Amino acid sequence: MKIEFLSDGPALVIENSERVLVVADLHFGIEADLAMHGLHFRSHSSERLDRLMKTIDTSRADLLVLLGDVKHSIPSLTRQEFFEMPGVFSALRSRIPFVVFPGNHDIGIERFLVSGELQPREGAVIDNVGYLHGHMYPQTTLAGHLIVCGHHHPMISLYDEVGCSLQSPAYLRAGIDTAALGLAAAPENNTPAYVLFMPAFNEIAGYDIFRIIRDPFSPLSRCMDAENAEVILADGTYIGPLCSLEHDDDR
Repeated sequence: MKIEFLSDGPALVIENSERVLVVADLHFGIEADLAMHGLHFRSHSSERLDRLMKTIDTSRADLLVLLGDVKHSIPSLTRQEFFEMPGVFSALRSRIPFVVFPGNHDIGIERFLVSGELQPREGAVIDNVGYLHGHMYPQTTLAGHLIVCGHHHPMISLYDEVGCSLQSPAYLRAGIDTAALGLAAAPENNTPAYVLFMPAFNEIAGYDIFRIIRDPFSPLSRCMDAENAEVILADGTYIGPLCSLEHDDDR
């Protein structure tokens, strides 16, 4: 298995027998929700879609996997999403085959998809890798595979010696307790099972990585080995164990 990190996404290319481009948490329509809370921004959907299309071209991928929360509003569609989502999916179909693993924000998204594009919420295995959004327990077929998920929007803060910080989207890699997740026992070779939490593609969606550890909000984050979790930046730079980044404010 070969994994490439595309910092312009952030996005992944995972290559086994085919090149699979993986993108999580686009949150098209987030501006309408922010407006309801008193924060008014023009829609950035066009720029976000352009960035996604450029990422597709850069990746030279055979398939695009969207790890859920393609849209933002819950529990229904907003006017913005109703008018924008058909164009988003039409643009993607013109460029690359894709599948969607729906997330908790994707209520009603099936109306915009065609046969074969909608995948199970509990996940599925594609080219020997397990994928799901991450808000639900994974189905048992993901046992024994690397699991890649979205939902958590990990972001880290890197501090210098005077306390200033640089915030950056990041990947969180951790072992998981397969028994607690209800997955099959590990293979006879005792190869540990791992989950890779992807950062959000949406440019304003980020969640402090230590809050994910302190207050896990999904089956996968509750069942991960947080003490031995590792951090990787969006460009693939290996930062190291999560504990090495712990700041006094995070204790």
